[in-house]
Amino acid sequence: MIERIDTGTRMSRIVKHNGVAYLCGQVGDGATVAEQTRDCLSRVEALLDKAGSSRDRMLQVVIWLADMKDFAAMNEVWDAWVPEGQAPARACGEARLARPELKVEIIVTAAC
Repeated sequence: MIERIDTGTRMSRIVKHNGVAYLCGQVGDGATVAEQTRDCLSRVEALLDKAGSSRDRMLQVVIWLADMKDFAAMNEVWDAWVPEGQAPARACGEARLARPELKVEIIVTAAC
């Protein structure tokens, strides 16, 4: 069974299937990549909770940065947020994001 949560015309914020939650990409508010990353991870955590999951059940994460020069600053926030010993499989790359002020987008897949 496929369960779609917070579904709109374009996308669902969460899709659950076979015990796995797929979250739509999350962005955050703030002027710096650190601020945006903190806000983004707060949104991820809220969606994980709504999906019946948590940050220690993340399976895979894809992170897009508007500029790879922000890699270290983003990782500083990320490393403090991920529970020790529970790091998911992860990829990080550079991409032009949906709006010019965005510096980071995070996409999460987690076990429910």
